[in-house]
Amino acid sequence: MTGSHASQNSPLGRRGLLVGTAATALTLSTVSFANAAPGEDGGRGSGTDPADRTETVRGTLPAGSPDYVYLPVEVPHGVREMAVSYTYEKTPVPAGTQGNALDIGVFDERGTELGGSGFRGWSGGARTGFFIRADEATPGYVAGPVRAGTWHIALGPYTVAPEGLPYEVTITLRFGAPGTTPAPVYPPERAKGRGRAWYRGDCHLHSVHSDGRRAPAEIATAARAAGLDFINSSEHNTHTAHRAWQGLWGDDLLILCGEEITTRNGHVVALATDPGTFVDWRYRARDNRFGHYAKAVRRAGGLVVPAHPHATCIGCNWKFGFGEADAVEVWNGPYTPDDEVALAEWDNSLVAAVRASKPWLPAMGNSDAHREPDQVGLPQTVVLAEELSREAIVAGIRAGHSYIAESSAVSLSFRASGGRGGHAGIGERLRAGADSPVTVRLEVTGAPGCTAHFVTDQGTLFTSALPEPGAGTVEWRTTPAYAAYVRAEVRHPAAVPGLPGALAALTNPVFLDIDQSR
Repeated sequence: MTGSHASQNSPLGRRGLLVGTAATALTLSTVSFANAAPGEDGGRGSGTDPADRTETVRGTLPAGSPDYVYLPVEVPHGVREMAVSYTYEKTPVPAGTQGNALDIGVFDERGTELGGSGFRGWSGGARTGFFIRADEATPGYVAGPVRAGTWHIALGPYTVAPEGLPYEVTITLRFGAPGTTPAPVYPPERAKGRGRAWYRGDCHLHSVHSDGRRAPAEIATAARAAGLDFINSSEHNTHTAHRAWQGLWGDDLLILCGEEITTRNGHVVALATDPGTFVDWRYRARDNRFGHYAKAVRRAGGLVVPAHPHATCIGCNWKFGFGEADAVEVWNGPYTPDDEVALAEWDNSLVAAVRASKPWLPAMGNSDAHREPDQVGLPQTVVLAEELSREAIVAGIRAGHSYIAESSAVSLSFRASGGRGGHAGIGERLRAGADSPVTVRLEVTGAPGCTAHFVTDQGTLFTSALPEPGAGTVEWRTTPAYAAYVRAEVRHPAAVPGLPGALAALTNPVFLDIDQSR
C-alpha cells in the first residue's frame, strides 16, 4: 500500500519543541505502518514487490527551524529492510541570503537520546536516500536488523530560505526474513613499521561513507602513493567506515579509526578512537555539552583535534574553545589565508601557555581530502613514534613530537642545544641558564626556492633563504631569556605583496626553560 501524510509544518502537526540539553529539536507527527501487514490488497498499491509498503510525508520547515527535526516512523514486526528517500526545494534567494539545505539520517527504536545507542546512520546532504537491512546498508548507515518499534528519521535543516523549506520524505518497508549481520572486521592496531622513527600520516580524510567520493580502497592507494605510513578514518558524524578497510591495511600502512564530529559550531576530528566508537554531534557551543563528548573521545583512546578552526563555511568556524583539545589542525588542505589565521591563533596560544605555565597545544596538518583532485597527504603530519602503532602514534601527537609537511618530499630535523651539553628536539624542553647561549639548528630537504624562519614568542626573529636545491642547514643562536620557545617554518615565496608565502613545512616548538638553579 502507499500513503501520503498532510503537511506537517503547522502548529497542530508538531508534537513538541525540545530545548535544553542539546541543540533544539522538533518532533513531527508519527508515520504509522501498523495496518500495513504483508499480503494486504496483494501489495499492488506499491507497484513493486508484494511485500513493500510505502508512505510519503510532505511539509515545509519554516525559517528559524530547530537544528534537528525528527520524523517518527512506527515499524511493525517482520520488516527486513527500510529504504528512505527525500527531496526538498532549493528556493531561489537574493544574493547574500542563505538558501535551503537539508541533511538526513536515522535513529532506530532505541531512540534519539543524545549520546544514546539508537544511532543508525547519517549522510548529511551527500545522498538523496539510504537503505538499512541486516546484511548491508548504504555507506554511512549501520547494517543490522530492522526491529519493530518507533524509528526516527532525522532531518537537519542546515540552512533555510526566508520562504521556508518544502520537503518530501518517502519511507518504504520491505517484509521478509531478516537475514544475518556479518561480524565487523576492524584494522589492526599495529603495523610493521621501522621501530623508533618519523612516521607520516593524514588524519582527516573522507570516503563514500560521508560526503567523499573515493572508496576506501582508493584512499589507501592514494595514501601509499603519497608516502604515508598511517591514515585516520574521519567521516562526518558516522563511524561506519571503521569496518570498510578490510584487506587495505598492511605492513606499510596503519589505518586508525575516528570520526569528524560535525556540529553547528565547528568540526572536530576524533582521532584514533576504539574501532566502532560513535560520538554524537547534536549540540552547539551554548549547550555546554562538548566537554562531555571530548571526554568520551579520550575514554575511547582517541585525541580531540579541532579541525580547520577558521574555515569560512557555515558551521565550520570553531566556537567551543580549546580547553578540551589535545591538538589543533592549523593547516587544512592547500594552504590558504584561513590556515594563516589558524597558525597565528595557535602561536598566540603558545605564548599564553608559557605565561601561565600551562600545557601547550600541539599543531597538526591534514588534507581533508574528499575527491579528485584533492590530494591525500597535502599536508601531512610527521610524527616521531616508538613504533608504527595506534598507541605510539597517539602518544607522539599528544606530546607534540611532530612537524607538518606539504608532501613526503619535504623532511625536517629541528633541535636546540646548549647549557651543559643539553639538547632537545621538537616538542621537548631545553633547560639552561637565562643568558646561556642556545643554538637552534634546522635541516631541510625537499623545499626548493623556500625560506627558513625561526619564530619565537616575540615573533619571527631569524630568516634565511635555503640553497636553490631546497636542501640545507640553518642555525641561529639565542638564550632562554630572549626566546621562551623556538619553532621553525619553511615558506614558499610570497604570491601576494604584503602577505607571507604559503607554508612548505612547520614544526612544533622547542621550549627554552630558564634554569633557576644557575
